[in-house]
Amino acid sequence: MTGGLGLFDTVPDDVLQFGRGSSFQPKLVPTFLNLKKEDVSRLASVSVRSVRYDDAIPEQVRERLEEIANTINLVAVVFEGDALKTTAWFKARNPMLGDVSPRDMIRLGRYERLRKFIVNAMIERKSASAPAAKFAQAH
Repeated sequence: MTGGLGLFDTVPDDVLQFGRGSSFQPKLVPTFLNLKKEDVSRLASVSVRSVRYDDAIPEQVRERLEEIANTINLVAVVFEGDALKTTAWFKARNPMLGDVSPRDMIRLGRYERLRKFIVNAMIERKSASAPAAKFAQAH
């Protein structure tokens, strides 16, 4: 699809091995982003006492961590699966995000805004590479 993302482009491969479905490992997401239980409770709108990562994980926690894992993988694809670069990107203050790190946006409850920034950046990136690909094919 030229100029935008295809319908299925927002679910990348599980590059960083968080797992999917029954193989999803929820603890890997807060570990990757260095999030505390208090951060996870805020993200999922549950009490700190109910944050857990075993078979009794609250559904809201699991769903939100799966969404975040997917978004982390979107970024990892840009960095060709490099976990260190992906981690660095999430931890670095970003002027395009109001000089706040993507990790802090997630931590402070602005995950959805960050996700939209990432998807829009992917669209721009894909649009910018489309003319170059057409030029290369023509020559």
